[in-house]
Amino acid sequence: MRVLGLLSGTSHDGIDVTVVAFEESDGELRGTVLHEDSVPYDPELRARLVAALPPAPTTFAEMCELDTLIGQAFAEVAASASAAVGGVDAVCTHGQTVYHWVDGGHARGTLQIGQPAWIAERVGAPVVSDVRIRDITVGGHGAPLVSYLDELLLRGRAGVSAAVNLGGIANMTVVGPDGLSAYDIGPANALVDAVIVAEGLNELGYDADAAVARTGVVDHDLLAALLADPYYALPAPKSTGKEHFHLEYVRSRTEGRDVAVADLVRTLTELTVRTVAQDVHAAGIGFLAVSGGGCHNPLIMDGLRAALPLVDVVLADELGAPVDSKEAILFALIGWCTMHGVAAVTPGGTGAREPRILGTITPGPGPLRMPEPIDRVHSLTLS
Repeated sequence: MRVLGLLSGTSHDGIDVTVVAFEESDGELRGTVLHEDSVPYDPELRARLVAALPPAPTTFAEMCELDTLIGQAFAEVAASASAAVGGVDAVCTHGQTVYHWVDGGHARGTLQIGQPAWIAERVGAPVVSDVRIRDITVGGHGAPLVSYLDELLLRGRAGVSAAVNLGGIANMTVVGPDGLSAYDIGPANALVDAVIVAEGLNELGYDADAAVARTGVVDHDLLAALLADPYYALPAPKSTGKEHFHLEYVRSRTEGRDVAVADLVRTLTELTVRTVAQDVHAAGIGFLAVSGGGCHNPLIMDGLRAALPLVDVVLADELGAPVDSKEAILFALIGWCTMHGVAAVTPGGTGAREPRILGTITPGPGPLRMPEPIDRVHSLTLS
């Protein structure tokens, strides 16, 4: 079965897409990546999205329009990728997160937009969507869903291994003799990106090659104030997002401080290094596979390797999951699992009481025909 995975992450800079051909035999799953791409949002659409995100006020009218426009954008990206491989059997879209409701340390709800009916109509295949909420209904955080893929890729390694994804938010999956644990560590690129955009420092919307951060120095007083955020002390499982870590968050922490912009960007970059490194060290991790946009930031990668001299810090490519398409592969995998009746969630990864089949299915133009169900996936090999 060929499944197309789609998402726009917490950096909300564009749409990642991949097509994976899956073959299964006795619970052993092999995935071959046929296509991968990342398509930037239209600048006007991205500006509207950013303007509507918390803590900014918005309206139901704007949400309705964004739901349609983002769905149409996803549909065009999916149609192009499908055509590139000669068609797909199913699509799984994460959509664009606009709010992740966490109250009292527990996820209460989550909202992703990007109407899947546009994708189903344009591609002509069933679409799995709204994949996070079912996990929340059984006590999970709906995140990090990538823990399911990570556990399959890290399974069988000696000692304690982990995978960390450095998107807008940093999330980590830890696999060891005591089982699996996964959670959101805190901001990876979210705060740096917010400052870069607000100050107009790079039209790409992020600190490419750490060019801005390299010109600054760490403000240790500000860093200490940032590290005092109570979120970091919460026990796993836990989840967070741009509802908490956003531009106004930075402004509130720098109010009354004389911090040059370059020093601010450098300090926020160091915040990512420090929070990830302290959690890796605390978990006794010996092998760390890194993915996401943050792995292209040399200050982050060099900082992690310097802070973790006894840890083998590598790129996720070594696990067969390319760093820039790993999460799109995840959603292709979730789509395959949902279509086959497999629960693509590990309770230890999200805090859910029990595993659940994820998502809602929007049929293509014809009858919805499901493949024979499969009990579970025992192993996964990617190529």
